[in-house]
Amino acid sequence: MGQVPNAHDALPDVTWRKSARSGKQGNCVELASVQSRGVAVRNSRFPEGPALVFSFAEMSDFLADIKGGAFDDLLGADGVAGVA
Repeated sequence: MGQVPNAHDALPDVTWRKSARSGKQGNCVELASVQSRGVAVRNSRFPEGPALVFSFAEMSDFLADIKGGAFDDLLGADGVAGVA
């Protein structure tokens, strides 16, 4: 994983995507494929802020873990983070 200090300036030619489940206030993460580097992730409310850049292998492993339930313990009993 790497980091760029200003996603807007450091990655000017990428297409950012927001989740279809993004809130109306825009409180969501955005993702972008970064040619030959991997996948960048940034805060949609602060596009000029930093972005984390994960290799394709790192992102693939992370998504497989999510789909496999590796992080389900972070959710409370009702499926909401931080609520037991």
